Parts: sequence; structure tokens; C-alpha cells
Amino acid sequence: MAIVNSILKWIMKKRMHQIELFKKYPNEVQEEWLHDLIAAAQATEWGKKYDYESISSPEVFKERVPIQNYDTLKPYIERMLKGEQNILWPSPIKWFAKSSGTTADRSKFIPVSEEALEDCHYTGGKDLLSIYCHNRPDNAVFEGKGLVLGGSHQINEIGKTSSGDLSAIIVQNLPFWAEYHRFPDIELTLNPNFEEKIEKIAHQALNENITSISGVPTWNIVLAKRILEISGKSNLLEVWPNLEFYFHGGVSFKPYREQFDQLIPSENMYYMENYNASEGYFAIQDLPDSDEMLLMLDYGIYFEFLPMENLLDEHPKTKNLSEVELGKNYAIIISTNAGLWRYMIGDTVKFTSLSPYRIQVSGRTKQYINTFGEELIVDNADDAIRAACKATGAIVKDYTAGPVYFKDKEAGAHEWVIEFEKQPESAPHFFEVLDKVLRQVNSDYDAKRVSNLALKEPIIHIAKEGTFYNWMKKRGKLGGQNKVPRLSNDRVFLDDVLAMIAENS
Repeated sequence: MAIVNSILKWIMKKRMHQIELFKKYPNEVQEEWLHDLIAAAQATEWGKKYDYESISSPEVFKERVPIQNYDTLKPYIERMLKGEQNILWPSPIKWFAKSSGTTADRSKFIPVSEEALEDCHYTGGKDLLSIYCHNRPDNAVFEGKGLVLGGSHQINEIGKTSSGDLSAIIVQNLPFWAEYHRFPDIELTLNPNFEEKIEKIAHQALNENITSISGVPTWNIVLAKRILEISGKSNLLEVWPNLEFYFHGGVSFKPYREQFDQLIPSENMYYMENYNASEGYFAIQDLPDSDEMLLMLDYGIYFEFLPMENLLDEHPKTKNLSEVELGKNYAIIISTNAGLWRYMIGDTVKFTSLSPYRIQVSGRTKQYINTFGEELIVDNADDAIRAACKATGAIVKDYTAGPVYFKDKEAGAHEWVIEFEKQPESAPHFFEVLDKVLRQVNSDYDAKRVSNLALKEPIIHIAKEGTFYNWMKKRGKLGGQNKVPRLSNDRVFLDDVLAMIAENS
């Protein structure tokens, strides 16, 4: 295994030269990709509709093609699900990544082309390992197995296409070298029964030499706790002494870091964030001990960035990569090698560096609270939760929040449901710090809180252990890419959680 480890590390390191090239020439690389994407799609139904053959520049592209979302592309995607081809992208589309839905639909089905798998998702996975090997040359990650907690997979009944969590599609099509390193086997990975899958993985993993873990923190914690229950061990290093690397994504790691420090009590454990979604692989944390990620520019994705203050404009103007500013919140717009054209994915980012381009995920275009002009985003909430935990010795497992509307002459408020892994030493102090830090990191929130004119202090409910797990289970959202919605500008999620709490009290 040591020889295999050395060979694979050597292969991974070769990619670093190409990464340095797009860091040096980011705008040129992006314009070249836009040209290639447009040229490839000229003969598609979409390409003919918008006369891609005559598009000569990014400016013409943006002027001619409107910004899209899932609802506007849905009629095309529904036809593709039935097997029609050459609609949005020229190569055959056989797979669709199933992700959380829109207001009108329980699920979205995102097209995944062979090019997207090879040039985007697989390249992203290899680059993550390449960067890790570059940053930690003495690693032995390939001497053991990588535990991947993937999603479910099922055949779409509409036609000859397949749908499932993106992670399941990736696993089903993995190259042999990646399959050699991965645990568990494909059959168990693709098991659609999440609780049964957790149980079987937990038992089988006890006999494996696991050197790395990957996946959404929420579900990895569920698995880790079950493994410790079965084994009787106090932490994961007692189960897997060679564990050295965890790469995570899907949600902010801030609320989970302390839990992982307890599960894996080692200063040598390497944590690495990646930003991937059903629509594409976007960024990787390339600097150790950092909270920013390098924007990956050569994966077959052309990026645009829409300032959040222009989100509701009738004809919103986006920024090219060369036009973005530090510290400003942007909605991401992408055009991809799977036929998503000027597609708003729903995430917001802010740039922390312009040379090279590094970002932080700041929230969602629809996961925010702005009922009273406070413009509270997930990034603000995560910062406040983390500070309150530090001040009170608490560990937060999950949370969600929404508005309390004006009533008669009363001011509004934000109402939170928080589930703790470890209760705060003083709950009132936790609540106080939470509100105080929100005021520090968000001037609009602070202005509304002055003298309780528009916003009273937060209303906070402490949920029993297992509340959010059971809520997600009730909604059919266990495992995979599913995440607890943090903030909402209405009370739909909040009232549903509170109703479940009331039923079980």
C-alpha cells in the first residue's frame, strides 16, 4: 500500500501546475471557457433559440440570454428526463442530480453530462486530493480507505434516464482507481434507506483502515456517533488510528467544528472545505487553517456574479470575474458544460481575495431574513452562533430561524429553534451573546434593534435532542445533500418545527 500511496500522490501533485496557470491568468481562462461552451452548444435547441453562432463576447452573451432559474429551465429539463436530447447541451444527458426543490416542486432534477462528470466533478475531487498532497507531502491518506457517506439512487420512471443524489451518480460512475480507495461498496453506498445504510456502514467500518472521511458534517456526525456506540470507544481515533483527513461541504463548518474536535481529538487532523453542488464543483480550500476557498476556473463553468442589492431588478446586471469587489455579497450565476445557461444556483458568496480569486459562501438568495430591512444572512447567523458557543461552552447541533411579524403596536423579532449537542453554561448568556454579535456583524440588524423600535430581542426555543433529525426524517430529507434550512424570510419551516415540538412535548 505504501507504493500505491506514493504513486497516487505523485499523480495528484502533477495537477498543481495547471492550477497555478489559472490562478495566474483567471480572466483569460474564463473567457476561453465561455467561448468553448457557446461553440459546443450552437446546434442545440437552446443555442439556436439565442443564436449562439453570432455571440462574440461575454457582453453579447449577457445581453442576449436572460438569467435563468430552475422554473424557467424546467420545461426543457422535463423533456430531457423523458429522453429527448440536444436540447440544452449536445452530448447525451443520461443522469439527473436530484436536489431540494423549489416552491412549486418537491425536487429539482439537474442535468449531469459526461463532460460535467469528467471535467468538473471528478476533476474537483482529484484537485482536492492534489491540494491536500501539496500542503501535506508526508501524508499517508492512500494507505487506507476513504469513507464516503453518499446519497441514494433510483431509476427515473419517466424514461431511460437515472436520477439520484449527485454523490450517488458520482459513485456509480467512478473510475477504477477511485473505487479502489473508497469505502463502502457501491451497493451499500446507493442504499436508499438512510437509517439502514448508517447502521450497516457503522458495523462494517469498524474493520477498515479509514484514513479519510468526506461528506456533509450533519450526517457524518450521525454516523460517527453510531460507530462509537457500537465500538464502545470514546473517539474516532480509537477506532481508526490512521485517520488524518476530513473534507467537508454542503453547510458551514463553523457550528460543527467543536463537535469534530471532540470526535477526533488531534491537532494533526486536517480539515478541508470544498464547495460543490448538484450544478457543479466551484471552489476548494487551498490554504491550511483558512476559512476561504479558491475559485476553480477551469472546470467547464463560466461564472458571473450578481450584486445582492440588484437581485430584484427587472433586468439585473451581473459582474464578470474581473469586476467583482472584496467583501461584497454576490449571487452566483453559472453557465456549464451540462447545459445550465446563466443559471442562478441560489448561493451567495463574497470575495476574500482577488489575486487569486478566493471566496466564502455567505448564504443563500432565499435563506435570509429581511422582513424588517435587516438583511440577515446565514454567514451572520453562523458567526453569532459560534461566538455564543465559545462564550458559554456550548455546542450547537442544528438551528433554524424566521421572523415574528409586527402585531398591533408591538415590534417584530427573530424566532430561533436551537438544538444543542452540549447545553450552554448559561442559556440567557448564550442568547445575549447571540444577539450582541448579530448586531456587531450586521449594521442593518443593529439599526433595527436600537431601542427595540423594529426588532425586539430574539425569541429562542431550545429543542430536545433529535428534534431536527426527526423533522428531516418526517420530510423525507435524511442523508445525501439534504440540509436543515438555517434562515427563512417566512415562517413555513419554523412553524413546522415548532408544531412538531408541541406534538412531542
